[in-house]
Amino acid sequence: MASYGGFASVYDELMADVPYARWADLVDSLIARYGVSKPVKASVKKSRSNTLTEEEALRQERDLVIDLCCGTGTMSCLLADRGYDVTGIDLSPEMLAAAQEKNAGRKKPVPYLCQDMRALDLYCTAGTFVSVCDSVNCLLTDRDMLRMLRGVNRFLFPGGLFIFDFHTRHMYRDVLGDRLIADGTERAEYIWENAYSTRTGRSTAQIVFYVREEDGRYRRFTETYVRRGYTLTQIRGLIGQAGMTCVTAMDADTGRAPHAGSERIFVVARERGKTGRSV
Repeated sequence: MASYGGFASVYDELMADVPYARWADLVDSLIARYGVSKPVKASVKKSRSNTLTEEEALRQERDLVIDLCCGTGTMSCLLADRGYDVTGIDLSPEMLAAAQEKNAGRKKPVPYLCQDMRALDLYCTAGTFVSVCDSVNCLLTDRDMLRMLRGVNRFLFPGGLFIFDFHTRHMYRDVLGDRLIADGTERAEYIWENAYSTRTGRSTAQIVFYVREEDGRYRRFTETYVRRGYTLTQIRGLIGQAGMTCVTAMDADTGRAPHAGSERIFVVARERGKTGRSV
């Protein structure tokens, strides 16, 4: 599973049209409707002994939000601005470095961890896991998807949610397909050659970047990304195999029930049989 390298330096600039704020509002509303996490405007007060009581420790875990595959930290910061206690996780050191830059000047910086989403290793449970911008499409096999889902499930606080989106097979096959795309900004341009395999259901993007440096010269580099398109039926099946249940799913553009033409679908899952603790 390749992680972003040089792309990290221009990621925010080239992805400026991604509706992160709208997604943050959606995540906030889904947590309020189905979850257990609550925004915390201040840190939990400690007991007189200056150590957390069991109740306080459970409350901290319940209210913790993990931004899985956080990238440059945009969603992490937006959720933190809405009052959540957020920790970001990503596999790419370059993306995490960009995320750390966004921490400059923040009253409460967001902590970030460099981990593979298929091999999570956390110090506690969390009330909510979030993964947006089709990050799970980087998982190219059922085995890898199950490893990720089971890892999330292992660290979910009772009653907690996993909220994530994914690009559908329709998106990669029928919308993106085999296309050549050229676009960019004043500082960075790219040529994207995409190829879709009907045999594997995978979409391969070979992207040549041209980034203007401070001295005016352009730096050229090429990166290749492979994504797998999923159907909602496949995702629901994998969620079930991981010991979780699908609470709801919706078309990302309309907020209504997914349909054959859905390109991005948001899913809310939780472990079967888990109920929230009263804290």
